[in-house]
Amino acid sequence: MSLFLYSIVSVVVVLGIMIVVHEFGHFAAAKYFGVRVEVFSVGFGKRLLGFTRGETDYRISALPFGGYVKMAGENPMEARTGDPGEFMSHPRWQRFIIALAGPFMNIVLAIALLTGVFMVHHEVLTFLGGPPVIKKKSPNSPAERSGLKAGDQIARVDTVQNPTWEDVYTRILLSPNHPLDLAIRRGDESLTKSITPEQHGGEGPGETGLAPASRLVVNQLIEGLPAATSGVKVGDEIKAVDGVPVLSTEALKSYFKSVQGREVTLSGLRNGAPFSVKLKPVWDTQDNEFHAGFVQNPYKIEKLPFGRALQESVTANRKLSGLILELVKKMVEQKVSIKAMDGPISIAKYSGEAARQEGWTPLMQLMAGISLNLGIFNLLPIPILDGGLILLLFIEGLMRRDISQPVKERIYQVAFVCLVLFAGVVIFNDVMKLLPVHRIQ
Repeated sequence: MSLFLYSIVSVVVVLGIMIVVHEFGHFAAAKYFGVRVEVFSVGFGKRLLGFTRGETDYRISALPFGGYVKMAGENPMEARTGDPGEFMSHPRWQRFIIALAGPFMNIVLAIALLTGVFMVHHEVLTFLGGPPVIKKKSPNSPAERSGLKAGDQIARVDTVQNPTWEDVYTRILLSPNHPLDLAIRRGDESLTKSITPEQHGGEGPGETGLAPASRLVVNQLIEGLPAATSGVKVGDEIKAVDGVPVLSTEALKSYFKSVQGREVTLSGLRNGAPFSVKLKPVWDTQDNEFHAGFVQNPYKIEKLPFGRALQESVTANRKLSGLILELVKKMVEQKVSIKAMDGPISIAKYSGEAARQEGWTPLMQLMAGISLNLGIFNLLPIPILDGGLILLLFIEGLMRRDISQPVKERIYQVAFVCLVLFAGVVIFNDVMKLLPVHRIQ
């Protein structure tokens, strides 16, 4: 199946699940409080198919990107009849819970999905929680231009003291084209540096060219190549080549190139004991470099019990929530371009790519991220969204009276126009990302 077909099928399934879960939250809360639900729709526009049970029409509609639950008396532009089954006939705290239930269910789904993934395949970059000691910097990168050196330790990034690599990468990601202040420990010296993450093509996350210092551990051997035939084993930690310390496969390949592929001695630790082997690197015509034939994977993979998986899932979702909210804040402050947002076309592309990967965990992780984004986005205080309704209910609670119908009508009309324009810009950016001219720039 082509990537296009994978993308279409995957995005329909992914967004369909997200929408059903979100709207079920509203539906269940409304039913619990006795609000009459007239329509439960997956999609917008013309009704394609469905069935009616009780007072509710369950339907699939023509436009698949979205969905809604229509409750009696919910529309502020409709006149009230006083029917106890109408949304507006219920106290504000019940309306608040009904509005909150949709985003809440999306957040619960994100936690549940990641919990399941972590019970099967918990993948962690081993260096992320460690101190940010710089291993290397890419040539002509912001890191090189800022004067950072291998062995430097970042003691502060922006306002974060004693950060981990995860903290450093998060600040870099959220600061494209904006300088970041760094406090550096270099031996006994304390230095202050400034680094400005760059964007490729004027969009996307910031990048600096920094790479962490980490252990060079063999995770995979390629059959028939020098490492496998010379006696290197999975789990070996390579410390040096010909007595020269190395910290990465890149450094190793650079040494191979400097000696033009002659026989070298690799030394390191095997189960805590020293070892050494001799091998002759081979030339890779595809990558135009020498290599030994092993793979260094910086990931640690484990299966977590339910309790720990749930805890890790809650932690991961909490961190991602903070990242999303900070990204929104920086977009409002115009420190991050709206081009950083992905729309339905990009979601379809990512869904297709995830669906084609081996196993089900990549797609589940993507679904968890989308579900969390959907939950948080709907909580933003924008009229028409659930967060807008919650905000109006909060204001009415402080006023101890309802906002007048004409005012509500104007608020919703303006918000609707703004939301349509926003969606149009996001979709336009999505389309531009697919065009060859855009990629060349």
